Amino acid sequence: MDAAEVAPSDQVLEVGPGLGDLTQALAERAGRVVAVEIDPRLAAELRRRFAAEPRVTVVEQDALHLDPASLFGPGGEYLVVSNLPYNVGTAIVRRLLEARPRPRRLVVMLQKEVVAAMLAPAGRMGLLAVAVQVFATGRRLFDVAPGAFTPPPAVRSSVIRLDIRPEPLVPEPEQGKFFEVLRAGFSAPRKQIRNALAQGLGVSAAEAEAMLRRAAIDPARRPETLGIDDWLRLTRAAR
Repeated sequence: MDAAEVAPSDQVLEVGPGLGDLTQALAERAGRVVAVEIDPRLAAELRRRFAAEPRVTVVEQDALHLDPASLFGPGGEYLVVSNLPYNVGTAIVRRLLEARPRPRRLVVMLQKEVVAAMLAPAGRMGLLAVAVQVFATGRRLFDVAPGAFTPPPAVRSSVIRLDIRPEPLVPEPEQGKFFEVLRAGFSAPRKQIRNALAQGLGVSAAEAEAMLRRAAIDPARRPETLGIDDWLRLTRAAR
């Protein structure tokens, strides 16, 4: 909780509040808490629990379809503090990073392996690392053992803090093409980048190689060895 640096003036988005224990802790610190719960029974229980707490708003919705502007206004500032559902946690993080408005900061719990993938350094960056680090700088705060939960899950968890960059590393007008090229490059991550791009973009190996050479990237490299700057050059070299 301390790592989230929640202040009385803050609005906080919590996804997957469950029975509301974290919601309660957030409500004691924040000016407003919006708890988004997909399960109708849990949402009803949360409304009963926080009926007398004006700082808590319970929204029954699928977080994968969440529009932050409808909750906080087009220019509203907010934080995200959540124990995210494991099965959709990555998708929720990516949606929030690409949303308008973006949160100022996310402090969320995910599977330990997912957190490691998000924070992978240059030279070992998968699609998820690039997609996250375009928008945010991150650090792993601590691990959570299965015994901390009832019932204990079969995986270990980690809490990650993501601070949103003042400006994304990829300019907004180029983001659509950037992510198209990125997905193509990782369509066959074990192949050389030339062959992966050819497969992902539906072009010939010769066309993919020419694009890579225009971007000054060795066609024999593997996709995970490329950094964000490489992918941006490659996007601009695409025709």
